[in-house]
Amino acid sequence: MDGQIVAESYQLTKKLGSGVHGEIWKAFNLKSKQEFAVKFEEANSKHQHLYKEYCIYLWLHSDSENPVQGISNVVYYIVEANKNIMIMDLFGPSLEDLFSKCNKKFSLKTVLMCADQMVKRIEYIHSRRIIHRDIQPGNFTIGEGKNAHRIFIIDFGLAKKYMSSQGEHIQYREEIGLIGSRYSSINTHLRIEQSRRDDLESLGYVFISLLKGSLPWQGMKAHNIKEKYEKIKEKKISTTTEELCKGLPDEFVQYCNYCREIKFEDKPNYSYLRNLFKNLFQSMNYEYDYAYDWTLLKE
Repeated sequence: MDGQIVAESYQLTKKLGSGVHGEIWKAFNLKSKQEFAVKFEEANSKHQHLYKEYCIYLWLHSDSENPVQGISNVVYYIVEANKNIMIMDLFGPSLEDLFSKCNKKFSLKTVLMCADQMVKRIEYIHSRRIIHRDIQPGNFTIGEGKNAHRIFIIDFGLAKKYMSSQGEHIQYREEIGLIGSRYSSINTHLRIEQSRRDDLESLGYVFISLLKGSLPWQGMKAHNIKEKYEKIKEKKISTTTEELCKGLPDEFVQYCNYCREIKFEDKPNYSYLRNLFKNLFQSMNYEYDYAYDWTLLKE
């Protein structure tokens, strides 16, 4: 696909990544001379997410009274040559990529600077009645150019509305299909309908993974996916937050405990969670200078 032109004006220049549902490419707009990200999905695939994702991006940017930070703009959507195509602002490498470049461990300062922004991103999408449902390091990126200090949240393919425009919360359900990753909440493993609490619990596992390099349930051997999920679930449930956060500041235990105690329909106290990390940041006498581990690595 390298060099191919899509949607008349966008020339593909570099593959940025791929997943279960398609690929992401960097593209050059032949008219404006700007670079963009182009996401593809097979138009005949059984589970199609791209148009829904496009609509969610538009919805997240539709509140003119609250300028959005840390969420890419979408530019165009088209079905062309048996592919669903979404064109959006170009973003930088993901936290997963940067984590690998930094020998799979971030400093406390870097994680706290990221955490402040990441909780903000979750709070914003929740304020728009959306839950992400796929929180993991690969779905947070850094911006490009003047936004290189800013953390963006991407990939809303599994996202959904948790509340109607009339303020009616989705109903509590059990025995639903399992979606997610090693960062999924315990309730997700128990096949309980996800709500705001689950995004935040998953985010806590991301912070711990970035600080410690891994999670206790990673690398578990199993004969099939079902058995693997079962083992991960059992390990997650049996691991106390104190064990999970061993060697880390107590604020991470407090964060995890709070997220696990939130009731299904409860609105989380985002300020409390952000202040946990803000206060820790200040107590460590860190300077909020956006000198992340990866920027120091470049220097």
